[in-house]
Amino acid sequence: MSDSLPADSVGLVTPSHLHVETPLDLECGRTLPQFDLIYETYGQLNTDKSNAVLICHALSGDHHAAGFNSLEERKPGWWDSAIGPGKAIDTNHFFVVCPNNLGGCKGSSGPNTINPETGKLYGPDFPIVTVTDWVKSQAILADSLAIQKWAAVVGGSLGGMQALHWAISLPDRVAHVLVIAAAPKLSAQNIAFNEVARTAIKSDPEFHQGRYQEFNTVPRQGLGLARMLGHITYLSDEAMGEKFGRELRSGKIQYGYDVEFQIESYLRYQSISFVERFDANTYLLMTKALDYFDPAKEFNDDLTQAVKAIQAKSLIISFTSDWRFSPLRSLEIVNALLSAGKSVSYAEIEATQGHDAFLMPIPRYMEIFASYMQQVAKEVNG
Repeated sequence: MSDSLPADSVGLVTPSHLHVETPLDLECGRTLPQFDLIYETYGQLNTDKSNAVLICHALSGDHHAAGFNSLEERKPGWWDSAIGPGKAIDTNHFFVVCPNNLGGCKGSSGPNTINPETGKLYGPDFPIVTVTDWVKSQAILADSLAIQKWAAVVGGSLGGMQALHWAISLPDRVAHVLVIAAAPKLSAQNIAFNEVARTAIKSDPEFHQGRYQEFNTVPRQGLGLARMLGHITYLSDEAMGEKFGRELRSGKIQYGYDVEFQIESYLRYQSISFVERFDANTYLLMTKALDYFDPAKEFNDDLTQAVKAIQAKSLIISFTSDWRFSPLRSLEIVNALLSAGKSVSYAEIEATQGHDAFLMPIPRYMEIFASYMQQVAKEVNG
């Protein structure tokens, strides 16, 4: 990109690093003797540390949510449409924190980092982590920044599940929670999609039981197929039809098995680019964290009881064409909050983009998002 940055960008951002020596007991029964979290921050923390907003990323996301890490970077962070001066999460008012989750592959402790006990990469030996573990590690990050209470915890998809769990498990540390395009737990169909993706990865001859790095290789085909499957579920039929239809690459049918339709070309491109930037073991971990998320399980499957501890005010947002996490799943959260007597606002956004709509600057979505956050900013600023 050029030397000039957009006026509404947070600008050039350098990631920060937290090293934690205190052991972290995980939900799976194992313990991380020590761990690292990579995170980015945008805006300024005010004197009473009341204006902090936590961003929780989704399955393939990371800590780089806004701005640019260098002038050469072609695209900004994954949620740049929502974070920055004058945007929905306005960095003129908020101090925004976005960590790369434990088990991630962008610098936080995970399968592609060194196991301090062996001096070798963790690989498949990195323990299974859950949303509960992520919230515990994020609370340690908050403590390191002297943030006792988040003005808001915000996330979409798997990030929305983390935001909900924050409000449930640490209710006195969250003033507002924004749960976008999420669900209180995965449906059997969603778990099935995740299992097909994991099977594609584990069936790749280059997977080597998760020790592919020791063989100096990557399960490209399996990880690529997993991404193709996932990407199809993130888009709606209408969105794919509008973008690609049945358009042919060469203008005519070739009667063969090579790429002929533009949608095929697009999926292959997504597959190849994803393999270059993501780790297969991390993909396995993240999908398992999705599968395991079920805060009502500890309350005899009663979501109303699960959310009774929540003190935060809530905004729940869904999208009409999202069939992966449909509006009905968001309404389950809304109805549980209402039944528990909690303060909740809900918006169902007309959108054709499917599940990926939560990442896009859809005008009505951003208007509602920004309006809610403006109220949060007024509370912070008195």
